[in-house]
Amino acid sequence: MTGAPGELVLAEHRGPVLVLTFNRPAKLNAWTDELENRYFTLLDAAEDDPDVRAVVVTGAGRGFCAGADLQRLQAVGEVSEADRARRRPRDVPLTLRKPLIGAVNGVAAGLGMVEALYCDIRFGSPSARFTTAFAQRGLIAEYGISWLLPRLVGHGRGTDLLLSSRMVDADEALRIGLLDHLVHTGSVVDAAVAYAADLATRCSPASMATIKNQLRDDADGTYGDSVTRAEGVMLQAFRGADFVEGVASHLDKRPPNFPSLPIRSSDVAV
Repeated sequence: MTGAPGELVLAEHRGPVLVLTFNRPAKLNAWTDELENRYFTLLDAAEDDPDVRAVVVTGAGRGFCAGADLQRLQAVGEVSEADRARRRPRDVPLTLRKPLIGAVNGVAAGLGMVEALYCDIRFGSPSARFTTAFAQRGLIAEYGISWLLPRLVGHGRGTDLLLSSRMVDADEALRIGLLDHLVHTGSVVDAAVAYAADLATRCSPASMATIKNQLRDDADGTYGDSVTRAEGVMLQAFRGADFVEGVASHLDKRPPNFPSLPIRSSDVAV
């Protein structure tokens, strides 16, 4: 694991999987600008690292992320608009081309819940808990959660969770779709890494990046628009080296050897 003991986000390479750990356990990993900058910098580095094919994010200690640090938040009303200007948009995790897997090991509240929802897939331990928290703090549905949450759990449940800010335990989270996998025995991080490693070794990075784009682009479109767009990218896939390798490895009954994603500055389309 890289980073000094006091580093706000730790990074650990487990084969093709990068594990990022929010590291303010005494504060239940409450969010600060410094933690955000470290997290986003590590995601940016992972984006173009050919040795990283999937990312798992979790929290140190008993929490995933308890939301914005309330002591820092008290002064937010005194901050000017210029001071609040962000170096990078808050939804940087949504732009990652590689799979981003959440390992929710405890409470995910407010902004911490938003960060969990930014993940493509969420694993949870029995101690995982979710609360939107915003209404109980005199705030509004921030950072796109009013768009993300109803698409995961339905409009009625999303409204309930946003208006009430009630706490959702792990069992309910699995039942309504906040969690995709509930890990009853063993480490939730190990389970998430095993899943991510399976994606990294068996699935085409280019295919997964394209599928993530399709899911995002099709979220508000019609079925017909989705079919039309898919036909275009399908023709590109048929002409690609990954398709040749995918078919050949299946017929040869061997693991595939897919190439890494090109870096973002490359002219190669992904």
